[in-house]
Amino acid sequence: MNRNVIMTCAITGAGDTADKNPNVPVTPKQIADDCIAAAKAGASVAHIHVRDPETGGISHSTEHFREVMERVREADTDIVMNITAGGGGDWIPDATDPTRGGPGTDMQAPAERHAPVGELLPELCTLDCGSLNFGDMVYINTADWLREHARLVQAAGVKPELECFDLGHVWFARQLQKEGLLDGDPLFQLCLGIPWGAEADTETMLTMRNKLPETANWAAFGIGRHQMPMVAQAMLLGGHVRVGLEDNLYLSKGVPATNASLVEKAAGIIDNLGGRVMTPAETRAHLKLRDPKTGQIVGGEA
Repeated sequence: MNRNVIMTCAITGAGDTADKNPNVPVTPKQIADDCIAAAKAGASVAHIHVRDPETGGISHSTEHFREVMERVREADTDIVMNITAGGGGDWIPDATDPTRGGPGTDMQAPAERHAPVGELLPELCTLDCGSLNFGDMVYINTADWLREHARLVQAAGVKPELECFDLGHVWFARQLQKEGLLDGDPLFQLCLGIPWGAEADTETMLTMRNKLPETANWAAFGIGRHQMPMVAQAMLLGGHVRVGLEDNLYLSKGVPATNASLVEKAAGIIDNLGGRVMTPAETRAHLKLRDPKTGQIVGGEA
């Protein structure tokens, strides 16, 4: 069991959720405010997407990411920042011409996905490790695109969080490590419960965990009603945890959540199991991340 737990709060995501829970943050200010609220509630890391402030839909705007980052960094509450680099992979074939993307398709090449990360240099960014039937669409990450993206992240000196939605994604992440495209001990996020990837249950989490490199740090999460059970299960199996409105909109059945309330509930589970949530400073030291104030790698070289 892991008694010193890194807790990520995934603040908003990119899904069609803003109309389902009024607490889902949309504007850069709202997203930044929720990062700060999650930190005050005890979160170690804030994982962020940004949205179109007018529609609440998908945005990849570097300027929106910049505003969120600046607002959080100027606050008096510390938290590790993790920017998504997984946007722009949604493919829905056009009904009349399946060689073209239809309504809802949103594609970006690796350099476009990486642009906010390369410019803003957060401590962490996501690197999704494969393609997937993601609900009714296909989420596309070809092997060569992922290699290109991993090189960009490596050159920027940002630590990638390797998001794995299925067992083959873990296999490919190990291949990236074998090819020298990952520096230091790898950090994995096991993403469970998304149709039609890895299921959110003990057997699946354990199988994926057992395929990780020996030196890996890892976390796991489940979506929807699986969120809190997977908090307990990840901790018991030696991992870290993730909660937040990106993955789950409800504190309990019919009760809309906030990011802070989800963090508080997960922290209570961790405490009741005999553990503690690591501070942002401890998280940087544990994962050997860049200190945003000094630019130095905590516990290592610049």
